[in-house]
Amino acid sequence: MIECRGLGKQYGPKWAIRDLNLEIPAGMVYGFLGPNGAGKTTTIQMMVGLLRPTVGTVLIDGHDIVQDPVAAKRCLGYVPDEPYLYEKLTGREYLEFTCGLFDIPIGVRRKLIDELLETFSISGDQHQLIGSFSHGMRQKIALIAALVHSPSNLFLDEPTVGLDPGTARLLKDILAERARNGATVLFSTHILEIAENICDAVAIIHYGRAIATGTIPELRQLSTLGNQRLEDIFIELTTPAREVPIA
Repeated sequence: MIECRGLGKQYGPKWAIRDLNLEIPAGMVYGFLGPNGAGKTTTIQMMVGLLRPTVGTVLIDGHDIVQDPVAAKRCLGYVPDEPYLYEKLTGREYLEFTCGLFDIPIGVRRKLIDELLETFSISGDQHQLIGSFSHGMRQKIALIAALVHSPSNLFLDEPTVGLDPGTARLLKDILAERARNGATVLFSTHILEIAENICDAVAIIHYGRAIATGTIPELRQLSTLGNQRLEDIFIELTTPAREVPIA
């Protein structure tokens, strides 16, 4: 379960995100949407403990990400928008290292890694240095690293960027399966068709504030134009006439 209470981040006089309140229960796939610069990545980085909030609280399965970061981070997996991996390690070594951070026993970790490498069709490249990987292969390793310890909460920032269509479809199926098994999944994407197809609910962020939250049917009720598709609703709600920068 992911909770944000009055979350905000300020840089000088500017608020990148302000007054964000979310409660995302276990078993839900939640889309985090917004135009470029809306504050999505900043918010996700606060949620996973990479940025300290100026105000507010983030709870991961009840653990405060600031006050109890180790317990909170043991409950999450994270894929940033631009994964930075250890280029002098092989793909296998990086995944072994990740498993070690979560105290996964050696015998168990080998099986888990083997299964995910095979699932993502990258087992044949596992002993190559990450520095030689293409962007898509790096993304696959980052995804496996986020999934391998079976976290109860997944945070993914533009996870399909660099993936071929087949792998993007595979990832959608994996996220849906993890949610059915009780995980909470939060991800940002600019591909609104993906969000509409797999999300149980979404939040639309604009100029640092949540301007709409709810299920797709609930968002349809916000459309004064009668829009039914998430893409059309998103464009309607974030048109220039509605842009009000945070004071």
